[in-house]
Amino acid sequence: MNELDLGDVEVQGIGQPTDALIRVAMQPGGDAAQQAVVQKVQTALGSTDYEYRRVEVVGPRVSGELAWTGTMATLFTIAGIMIYIWFRFEWQFAIGAVATLVHDAILTIGFFAATQLDFNLSSIAAILTIIGYSLNDTVVIFDRIRELLRRYKTMPLGDLIDLATNQTLARTIMTAMTTELALFALFLFGGEVIRSFTAAMLWGVFVATASSIFIGGPVLIYFNLRPRPEATPAATGKAGDSKPANPAKA
Repeated sequence: MNELDLGDVEVQGIGQPTDALIRVAMQPGGDAAQQAVVQKVQTALGSTDYEYRRVEVVGPRVSGELAWTGTMATLFTIAGIMIYIWFRFEWQFAIGAVATLVHDAILTIGFFAATQLDFNLSSIAAILTIIGYSLNDTVVIFDRIRELLRRYKTMPLGDLIDLATNQTLARTIMTAMTTELALFALFLFGGEVIRSFTAAMLWGVFVATASSIFIGGPVLIYFNLRPRPEATPAATGKAGDSKPANPAKA
């Protein structure tokens, strides 16, 4: 391949030991030049010695469309989540959830930039999956915060958020650990085809877990979250309580 003088050429094994993926740099001259390169490579390797399972030409137009559609899919997903959380909880919770999701998406894209992994449709799927995972963790904590807001109306908001986070901490960490174990097995034995997806997921689950603990709740403090007027204290607490008599364990 180096003797063909095609610029940057990358050959890597995928799947079985006899399978290989060949990447050739974009050639000047438009689509005709790209098709000529494909023919040149096949001729050099021999048309009967190898089975060519798939040939793809990805130009700058396709790359631009991929970036645009991926960005729009992520933005629409975050906007839809914000609307849902707004109606399901309060607008402060919606902003806190969006802050964690944006944080996770940006750090995952930064992971691709730092590691130089291929950014393709699988990468977009990984980002959207991470957003869903992060939302699940965040909503669990938010639901506990809302429950405690109704029970302990005079407790300082920071202490209440700490209590809610601690009560759900064991669940959050154990869920993340079991997910990471499954993803690590896929990363090692799943093959080259899904390696970029699983690598992004390994990083994203870690980031999503951290953001749901350290970002989602504290953001509520800056927006002056208070319990709704119609909230009633639970049977186990009184309206004037500032601390739980017997805090529940996670």
